This record gives sequence, structure tokens and C-alpha cells, in this order.
Amino acid sequence: MKKVAIVGAGIVGATAAYYLSKEADIEVTVFDYGKGQATKAAAGIISPWFSKRRNKAWYKMARLGADFYVDLLADLEKSGQQVDFYQRSGVFLLKKDESKLEELYQLALQRRDESPLIGELAILDQAAASSLFPGLEGFEKLLYASGGARVDGQLLVSCLLEASQVKVIKKEVSLISLAPGYQIDNQMFDQVILSTGAWLGHILEPLGYEVDVRPQKGQLRDYQVKQNMGAYPVVMPEGEWDLIPFPGGKLSLGATHENDMGFDLTVDENLLQQMAEAARPFYPSLKDAMISGERVGIRAYTSDFSPFFGQVPNLSGVFVASGLGSSGLTTGPIIGYHLAQMLQERSGVLDPADYPTERYIKEK
Repeated sequence: MKKVAIVGAGIVGATAAYYLSKEADIEVTVFDYGKGQATKAAAGIISPWFSKRRNKAWYKMARLGADFYVDLLADLEKSGQQVDFYQRSGVFLLKKDESKLEELYQLALQRRDESPLIGELAILDQAAASSLFPGLEGFEKLLYASGGARVDGQLLVSCLLEASQVKVIKKEVSLISLAPGYQIDNQMFDQVILSTGAWLGHILEPLGYEVDVRPQKGQLRDYQVKQNMGAYPVVMPEGEWDLIPFPGGKLSLGATHENDMGFDLTVDENLLQQMAEAARPFYPSLKDAMISGERVGIRAYTSDFSPFFGQVPNLSGVFVASGLGSSGLTTGPIIGYHLAQMLQERSGVLDPADYPTERYIKEK
């Protein structure tokens, strides 16, 4: 029986735990400190097809990450899990310069050949958009893709861990290399996955590594509204804020992107208020909605804004992923799946050479 430790139970670690738990010859233990996790604070949007980033490797990961949800949902449903964290309710894309919508429409139209998940594409006027999202205003036209989806990160992680039935230990831990294995919390493991996000340096630097990962603070506010918004599309304007509707009248607004804040998890009411004021011209009903709570998480970014995953350089049996940034809910599951495959010396649709760990993790 091979013993595997996963440090960090966010979207990457929870997905890896789920797929490794299916293997009869692997025993998985998950360690999770539980503070500041980006996934649990996230209400995510799965809609990578409008991105104009030049990084082809990133777009491939994001595109395949969106597609991977179809497989993940099917696997969870086979496991008897109720999938309530994901819904393809569509996405609205707003631009200050509405002439850019046609360019993005053509881009998405080309990409739909390899990504049929995009679904129906259309440039809608306000009347047509209001039939899908009543009360939305402040624009003449927007771009709509029916295949855009929303994800509740906390529900996703909970579902994956419940389905995997692995042991989860809630504590902060360190990694000790004791060849041929590794010690964590006075237990020995054959292989380790480090899915600690922005905290990766905390666990690798004591082992003599420099890690190019920085924290970015993200804050999100939840509202309760009278109407059931479960079928409403997600709204993505330019800037930091998105409107993410959920069943039962829940509406999330966020999230901020705050650099140079370290690992500060305090709620900044002023920033959240500024975000709400920026959103109200497009959805005036927000001013009457009841605030039901705030969430704060820490994203992980690299200096070139690219994610990475694979084996830690010269640390056999230790695998890692980080740098997912604000696209973590899109790319996290497919990365977690690939890490589970790598531990078993299997390959997947992503080539780890395109996301090299040695670019971001260097021995001192």
C-alpha cells in the first residue's frame, strides 16, 4: 500500500485526493490548515474563451479545464454525489467600448470549433439581455455565451472530499525529507502533493528552495435578493467586479485583486463598498439587497502570471502546483487530476513541460 500525503485541500488538492482515492493500492491523507484558502472564498466563473492572453499554454490549460468539468461531474455522479456546485447558466460580457464586442464574438466563434462547450454565441441588446437577467441595465449591448458556468468553490471542495472519503487532518504542517520517504506530522509518506497555493514558499523554503509565488488578496461580498437567480447568467464587466447569481436568491459580487497585502485576511469594508458602487449602475436592485456576508481568500501568483505543476526539482516523489491566480476554479480541477496521474506515472492531455516547476522553484 503506497502512502500519499496531500498538503492543502483547496481545489487542486481536493481533486487530486478524489482521483487518488479511487486507486485500491493508495492510502491518502490530507492536511489542511484551513485559513485563507482561495477556493473556499471563491465564487468562480468558467468562461476562458474570451481571453486575449498571448500565453498559449495558459489558454490550453484554461480551455481544457473548462471541458474537464464535464468529466468531473460525470465521475462524481457515478460516485453517488449530488452535484450542486456547478451550473452552465451562461455568461454576459460587458465592455466600456462596445465596439470590442464584435471582435470578441469572432474570436469565440473561431474557438468554438475546438471548444463546443461555448454553446450559443450572440451580441444582445438590453431588452434581450433583460429577458435572461431581469433588472440588468447601463449598457446598449453585450456578448452572451450560453456555455459559461458558475462554480461555488466551497461546495466543490466539500463534495470532492466527501466523495473521496479520505482522512483530513486540520493543522499546519511542515515537510521533512527522510529518504526514501517524507515525514509530515510524525507520519511517513512515499509521495507528497503540495497544493498550498500562496503558502508554497512556507513549506519549501526550509528545505532550501526559493519560490516565485506571491499572495494576492481577494474579497467578495454575498447578497440575498428576493428572486431565485439560479438560471441567471454570470455578468463579467471590465474591472474587478463580477455578478455571480446562485439559486435561492444568493448573489455574489467580487472579487478584489489586492497586491502587497501579504496574508492579511481582514475584511476591508471601504473596498467592498467601492465595488458595490461600481456595480449598481448595471444592477440598481443591488442597493436594496441584504448583505449576507463577506469572504476573503489569498490567491497565488507567479511573476509572469503563469501556473505551474509537476515534480519539485531534485525532490523525488514530491509534486506541486501553484500560481493559478484568479483562474483557479477553471484550471484547478484539471491540474489536480494531472497530479494524481503523475503520481502513478500516467500522462494526460496537458504536458508538464509547458508548465515547468523549475522556472518558479529554484534551489538556493
